[in-house]
Amino acid sequence: MKKENNARKPLKDSKPRIYGMSFSSIYPLYVQKAEKKGRTKEEVDQIIFWLTGYDEKSLQQRISNKVNCEVFFNEAPHFNENASIIKGVICGIRVEDIEDALMQKIRYLDKLIDELAKGKLLEKILRN
Repeated sequence: MKKENNARKPLKDSKPRIYGMSFSSIYPLYVQKAEKKGRTKEEVDQIIFWLTGYDEKSLQQRISNKVNCEVFFNEAPHFNENASIIKGVICGIRVEDIEDALMQKIRYLDKLIDELAKGKLLEKILRN
């Protein structure tokens, strides 16, 4: 009788791996991506503040406490209602078509950081 190896098969109800990753492990990657293109950590922070409603103190607390991405986004003080006007492709998927609300929030931030790294003006990134 042949034994099945289910170790590699994802469970239907399992969450995407990024949900469990600490935001503190992802944040430096955002900063690094921006800085490689001549942008600043302060601009990355402004994008995060605009999107999530965190401020400098609360962002640093979340990073220090190593909260995971699921907690970081679900407990955001005020997720910007203008986030829904963020359009475009990230990781080959249109952000406006993502059905999972949490994944969409994560990808919104990815998209905004991409726009920053591509040289877009901060005012345009923040949809002002």
